[in-house]
Amino acid sequence: MPTKDIFAVHRKPMKQDIFEFVHERIIAGQYAPGEWLRQDVISSELGVSMTPVREALDLLVSAGQAERVPYRGVRVLQPSAEEIVDSYGMRLLLESAAIYAAAINISPEQLIKLGMLLDESKLLVEKKDMSRSRVLNRELHTAIVSSSGNALLYKIYVTVLNTFPDWMLYKYMFRHPELLDESIQNEYKEHYAIVNALAAHDPTLSIQKIIEHITNRSAELGTYLGVPTETINLKEAQILPLLTNYIKRSNSNH
Repeated sequence: MPTKDIFAVHRKPMKQDIFEFVHERIIAGQYAPGEWLRQDVISSELGVSMTPVREALDLLVSAGQAERVPYRGVRVLQPSAEEIVDSYGMRLLLESAAIYAAAINISPEQLIKLGMLLDESKLLVEKKDMSRSRVLNRELHTAIVSSSGNALLYKIYVTVLNTFPDWMLYKYMFRHPELLDESIQNEYKEHYAIVNALAAHDPTLSIQKIIEHITNRSAELGTYLGVPTETINLKEAQILPLLTNYIKRSNSNH
């Protein structure tokens, strides 16, 4: 199928179509970390003007997959192991704080939205679905944090999430499809447990489930991306006792 066929039906803005096209190439390994994303090349390949390509690259930068270098252009992000671990640690802190508040404040409408995201993600089980699967994963996590009712926390969280290399994890699985089925099943089960805890308005259980979910990503950081295990363990040793003590105090107050 010619690449231009992705624009045959304009159900989304063209910049979104181009974003998804380039994103899929990144997770498929067709663009390497640090590689420059040339607007003129992408524009010529897809037969579109430079404007939507530039807007799509801006979306990639916002999504944390690319970085804009002044006077040079946009290139695929290549985070260091230290940057990855710092982002991982911040996710543990921020998502734990957010989900505690979300378990108290979440509305029926917000729970319905989370359920719809879960339902759609359950259907995405093939290699070709990975780009959409990543988008849904991000939407679910940001929707949970948004449900906390804390706008500043949400803003900080989105900044941190943009630095977390989940797209690199997807890229690894794209190149090792034998891992895909188990990974998708585990992710769905963990998301389902998180949403159920929120639906029960149980703050303690919600924190426990989000911690389990995020710490499971730490194993993937080591196995798939080669992040040193001792660096991950050190970060967890700094953060997890704080969260554990918070959970214990919360339980003692009920």
